[in-house]
Amino acid sequence: MIISRRSLLASALASLILVPPGASAQDASIRSSFQPAVERARSLEPVETLLVAQGGEMLVDEGFRGHETSESTNIKSASKSIISALVGIAIDKGVLDGVDQPIAPLLRDKLPADPDPRMAEVTIGHLLSMQAGLGRTSGANYGSWVASRDWVRAALARPFENDPGSSMLYSTGSTHLLSAILTRESGRSTLELARDWLGDTGVSITAWERDPQGIYLGGNQMAMTPRSLLAFGELYRNGGKAPDGRAVIPAEWIDASWEPRTQSRFHAGRYGYGWFIEQFGGYDVRYGWGYGGQMVYVLPELDLTVVITSDANSPSGRTGHREALHRLVTETIVPAAAARQSEG
Repeated sequence: MIISRRSLLASALASLILVPPGASAQDASIRSSFQPAVERARSLEPVETLLVAQGGEMLVDEGFRGHETSESTNIKSASKSIISALVGIAIDKGVLDGVDQPIAPLLRDKLPADPDPRMAEVTIGHLLSMQAGLGRTSGANYGSWVASRDWVRAALARPFENDPGSSMLYSTGSTHLLSAILTRESGRSTLELARDWLGDTGVSITAWERDPQGIYLGGNQMAMTPRSLLAFGELYRNGGKAPDGRAVIPAEWIDASWEPRTQSRFHAGRYGYGWFIEQFGGYDVRYGWGYGGQMVYVLPELDLTVVITSDANSPSGRTGHREALHRLVTETIVPAAAARQSEG
């Protein structure tokens, strides 16, 4: 095989980044074991950043094609996992009653004039697991939904396609209803809640779109740095505890969020409360996924958290990019993390 001078130079530069001057032999060995992951990520054109932490230690912190992990980026629907965390904290604080709480009384003035009787059955838990039964506002319906004058009213006006609690209908309208409920029941915006409840854990939202009524868009158009997204994944990996040991997200909520409740009709991923659930290389993985390939993966058995951000303007589902990212984690990061764990 002929290796070009450009390829050799790129590999050398990558090695310099991964093994800084003065690094110990052990540090060099660790970074070398993750080098295939860095090179694989570099070869995927949409990928902008890659971060890998194991046991709370940052092992990879890489930006590609001029991008940096300290720069804010749109995490798209990976923000649905953050909305789920806010709901869990709100339940723990008594702002909400629980996942079985019906939503109709909370949004009574936004309901259709003659609502389908099934509306009374829709709960907070159904919104979290995408099992409300209401027609989707995502995909082909997203543009018309966000062009409406009242996103909450429009989401509630969608016709029922399934009974509440039945099969999954992925819809950003569902998580936006959660944002509206959090805002109403707390008397504070979801951005305020996020900054209050998560802001001193390394999780920081730098920008977030709002609907015409000023409600922050639940489950999309949220910006944060990749490092901040990693801090969020670390909260879940640590059972809801901040680095200083404080309980931030109830551990019981994390367990409930990671319990498979339904399955996507578009791919193999099962779904809990704002998190997809699969297995990579024989290990359980929970992940948040945003359009374009904005990913936060948590593998509890390996004490592993991985964040990958990609071009937010390119699709990742139908192009195969999401599967390429899954393979990147499965084939390069998981083996390196498993080997490091066994040596430790």
